Amino acid sequence: MNSHLRGFVNALVLIVALVAIWQALYWWIGDSALASPLATVRYTAKLVRGESFEMHLFDTLRAFAIAFALSVVIGLAVGFWLGFEKLSGDVLEPMIVAAYAIPKVTLYPILLLAFGLGLSAKVVFGAIHGVIPIILFTLAAVRNTKPILIKAGRAQRLSRGQMVRWILFPAAVPEIFTGLRVGFSLTLIGSLLAEMFASQRGLGFLLMNGIGLHNVELIMSVTLLIVVFAASVSSLLLYVDHRLHRRT
Repeated sequence: MNSHLRGFVNALVLIVALVAIWQALYWWIGDSALASPLATVRYTAKLVRGESFEMHLFDTLRAFAIAFALSVVIGLAVGFWLGFEKLSGDVLEPMIVAAYAIPKVTLYPILLLAFGLGLSAKVVFGAIHGVIPIILFTLAAVRNTKPILIKAGRAQRLSRGQMVRWILFPAAVPEIFTGLRVGFSLTLIGSLLAEMFASQRGLGFLLMNGIGLHNVELIMSVTLLIVVFAASVSSLLLYVDHRLHRRT
């Protein structure tokens, strides 16, 4: 059995096991707190066909996409800068690590005052979650680049931009991609949290609406959609991540 087939079988076994555990929990707890897998799938099919669902899905995906794009651009730029400038990296890295430890939820009221209840607050809140891991992974990747490559670039009198493009970035791609994978998950979490706290649209809003109305089927359906999306993209990114690390 080749590695691809084995990975597919393992994923299928994991899915079946999770569904079985879900069904067992439903039998144990009852429908006051859980919906069965079959009922959840049926409600989800009904939900996605609803007139308003497309609006909520688009709003979430738009906020997440913009937040993740900002996280990547800012994270790579700052990470390369701090990795290339050793003094700046030594001074600012502890501050960035300390900022990463701050619960981001405490910052959301400030963001609401600054950006309001619209798209901007959700984008900024999502980007805050995702940008720091990308900075730290990029910084570490640049620092771990083989010194001989840096010396070769300097011997050829490459500019800083050329050094990043032709030497640092190709050498650091596997570690950078790991940071992007982590940043993806955290940016998604941040975007959904922003919708849950103060928003009138989005999957996070639907989730909080279901909690407020104690609509168990709505809660389970929205959660299922989020988990399926996050797990699918994360699995793809993990596969690419492993391929990149095998080449190094």
